[in-house]
Amino acid sequence: MNFKEQNDNARAFFNQDFSLVNNLILCIRKSLCDGSEPEADFCALEKFMNFTPGLSFVYVSLFQSETEMIRFGSKRDTLKHTLERIISGLKSNQNFSKFEINNPDKCRIMFEYVTSRRELPYKKIQSSKFNSLRFEIGIDGIEINDGTQSYYYMPTDAIVQSHMGFKNAFSSLLKKTPIAKMTNRISERLKLFGTLKDWKFYLFNTRAFISYKNECIALYRANVRYCDFDFDILINQFTRSANWLIKNMQDDGRFLYYYDCTTDSTKDHEHPTRPEHDRYYNDLRHCGGAITLIRAYSYSGDEKYINAAKKALDFTVTTAVEHWVDGKKAYHAYYNQKSKLGGSGMALVAMMQYRIVTGDKCYDEYIKGFVRHLISRLTPEGEFMGYYIHPGYNNGEPLLNMSDEERMETFSFYYPGEALLGLGLFANHFEDDNELKEFVVEKTRLAMDWIVDERPKRYSHLFTPLPSDAWLMQSIEEWYDCKGFIKENHLNFVFTDANEMMKRMYQRDDSPYIDYEGGMYYEYGDHYYPDGARCEGLIASYYLAKKAGRHELAEQILCACKKAAMCQFHLFNDERSNFAHKNWAKSLDSIRFKATRQWVRVDSIQHVACFFIRLYWSKFDMKIKNYLDKKA
Repeated sequence: MNFKEQNDNARAFFNQDFSLVNNLILCIRKSLCDGSEPEADFCALEKFMNFTPGLSFVYVSLFQSETEMIRFGSKRDTLKHTLERIISGLKSNQNFSKFEINNPDKCRIMFEYVTSRRELPYKKIQSSKFNSLRFEIGIDGIEINDGTQSYYYMPTDAIVQSHMGFKNAFSSLLKKTPIAKMTNRISERLKLFGTLKDWKFYLFNTRAFISYKNECIALYRANVRYCDFDFDILINQFTRSANWLIKNMQDDGRFLYYYDCTTDSTKDHEHPTRPEHDRYYNDLRHCGGAITLIRAYSYSGDEKYINAAKKALDFTVTTAVEHWVDGKKAYHAYYNQKSKLGGSGMALVAMMQYRIVTGDKCYDEYIKGFVRHLISRLTPEGEFMGYYIHPGYNNGEPLLNMSDEERMETFSFYYPGEALLGLGLFANHFEDDNELKEFVVEKTRLAMDWIVDERPKRYSHLFTPLPSDAWLMQSIEEWYDCKGFIKENHLNFVFTDANEMMKRMYQRDDSPYIDYEGGMYYEYGDHYYPDGARCEGLIASYYLAKKAGRHELAEQILCACKKAAMCQFHLFNDERSNFAHKNWAKSLDSIRFKATRQWVRVDSIQHVACFFIRLYWSKFDMKIKNYLDKKA
């Protein structure tokens, strides 16, 4: 079976009427509540499930906010006998009494059953090619049998346990087996399993359904499935995620930097030793949160967004340190003992966007100060230096004269694009200091040429097959509005990267998984990236193509953006999809990093949300275009 046929069958499954399964879940709920025997159309259900005694393993799981989930699995000669055993098993669980089974809004029930199973050699499992040996997180489950007992990792465990990849899944499963008692080291458990010749290894697939109020939802990759791009979904997710940022804002203007939906914890996986009262925070991503709220205000006009954005910018002011450049006051952003080019660049971007939409000039002193600082960080040939202060260099003092070695060691791939975007916004929209504007335009010409022409030569090792410098793509789009500034080589950089992003985007039927469409990859066969960060660059290339009169390319990019957005819809935690989270109220309306990982960070929201709102605004450009075409 080819991918198209396989995917057509998968899509057809989701177009069915699932009232039969919904009635079964209602039946399970009733039996759990009153102790009655399950009553359902078991003949029809067994036919629907293709129920096979000895194969059709069934799991029923109970989820409730702030309550540890419980589940029980069984396989018997009939579905009815299977469910009777499961219901008995659930009710005997010591935590069963904590669940409000009779309240479908509070207690949600998952019904999951095995549809296929295959034995495979454990050591040959891989995740980089689409073949029979592939383990796909959220799609494949794992069964291991020690000769007397089977142990299961269900496909839905990927989301329930916030896993990403085979090692996470298999390590989790081994904890349930006798191997866990032999060693605490994961690497040793994996090695030990490979030596147990009597143990067998299987991959299997399931169908899963989750109750939602008095209905049920068919899940794909343990997630709610979005089948089509829709502007209403787009703007709804944008607005609600912006609201999440405000809801979780601190009194000092900082955002909730990191949230693990699985554990209801703010412990950052990159900084796990930081105490609860002093979690890691990042000034660049903070500015990204402020930019998201400014975008929300631009869309809605609701004062709550701009007030929260100003609160966030007031925090950014506290990171601004004064110094002098050529006898004039300048500011650099200093946080976590570092002064990064990107920190000052993002502060400038956020403050300029605030100024543009409000007309409020309260940050002008800082805007001009950040501009002077950024320009001062240019070498004579046009390279931006990545750090002004770094604790690992010059005893933490300002890096005024960096050696070639120091400059290359501290170079950031993304900071120059952030700086150039801020400077572009200043050049195009700041009308109160023409002398500084002219100076910025003059100096930035050299910087733009260097980053487009020289960076690929000097820092070739930082480039990846899938382009990643979305900030530079956005900055070139902004600088296009400065008359005579952008050259053909600058346009070529953006459009070449946009074409490569589209080339490395899964299409409707070139993978075996129907939610891959619109996700990106470095190499074909990679687990897909639902990549909001890169898509900010992609939507910028759409607007740039329109400005440059390349309408056919613009339409091609817009189509790709819609596919990418549909893919990213699945990252949104709404009331239908956050059933496995520990605190439903806390995770509601946030946006995750990955398809199965349940980590949220302020920039995982920012990148997707800002891409969404710019894509949404293209809707009105299209309306204007259609009107003009008809008028002509």
